[in-house]
Amino acid sequence: MSASKDRSANGVSQRLLEWYDRSARTLPWRSPPGKPPPPPYRVWLSEVMLQQTTTAAVAPYYARFLERWPTVEALAAAEDADVMAAWAGLGYYSRARNLLAAARAVAARGSFPDTEDGLRALPGVGAYIAAAVVAIAFDRRAVVVDANVERVVARLFAIGTPLPAARKEIRAGADAITPDERAGDFAQAMMDLGATICTPRDPRCLLCPLAQDCRARAEGDPARFPVRPAKKAKPTRKGAAFWIERVDATGRSVWLVRREGKGILGGMRALPDDGWSARADGFGVPSGDWHHAGTVRHGFTHFDLELSVHVSRAAQPDGEGEWWPVERIEEAGLPTLFAKAAARALG
Repeated sequence: MSASKDRSANGVSQRLLEWYDRSARTLPWRSPPGKPPPPPYRVWLSEVMLQQTTTAAVAPYYARFLERWPTVEALAAAEDADVMAAWAGLGYYSRARNLLAAARAVAARGSFPDTEDGLRALPGVGAYIAAAVVAIAFDRRAVVVDANVERVVARLFAIGTPLPAARKEIRAGADAITPDERAGDFAQAMMDLGATICTPRDPRCLLCPLAQDCRARAEGDPARFPVRPAKKAKPTRKGAAFWIERVDATGRSVWLVRREGKGILGGMRALPDDGWSARADGFGVPSGDWHHAGTVRHGFTHFDLELSVHVSRAAQPDGEGEWWPVERIEEAGLPTLFAKAAARALG
């Protein structure tokens, strides 16, 4: 198939939209095919949450956010700590910080921008989210390329250039088949095709509405596209976390700190630690009466972490923090790493 906008490309979009009308997934942030689009706030919120996160993981967070902050103005007025706590467990916490900054920028201007350039000026909004909001919320033609679309297009055109260099060709291919009408439905149809039919492994070509157009299928090995470079091994860092507990007339409580606003897990409540980072191990366990409760493991994007958990009822906390009731530890909004550490300390 040529990467030019011709009748063949128009046929691709028509076949895909006909399939979408029959097979569209039902998702809480989506309008059914042919119905009025959802508000920009809902599209933007869902797309931020869905970055590098599955729909199954996002759905309950999305519902809770909408219940608590039903409009962008409500989110803009929220306390930073409340938003970060509500995000806890969803990962990639810079998204939450950017979410709040972008909400405040939108509230200050009075409405969401309705162009890709305007949306990209918001914190945390890149080319993909800007195009998705323009297409889905404003129903204007935009070339929307996420990981699912990337895979579909790479196979459709049998693009053999390895990623990330292939992305220019992939975008050109996506542009060639993107129709002028039903922009939002087409974007979501491409996402659905990649998520349910044109899957990374064992694509279900017999069920694909674009099977007759697919060069990779014609070549006999669609699963090899998109071509990826060899993975680099991630380093493993070592660190320590400290469960400092006290018991008084109010009951058991644990010392929690607030991590710095930038960097890994920035702005989140956490257990004190020994200063581990993506670049270096921590400094270890200080002297004192510490009980080793075990080790938890956690994977970040660029490194893995082995975090040993140490418990003390005699240590005195340093710096700023707060005593948090142990019986309410699940309400603290600890990120997954420190929730694991807390569970190990209490285990």
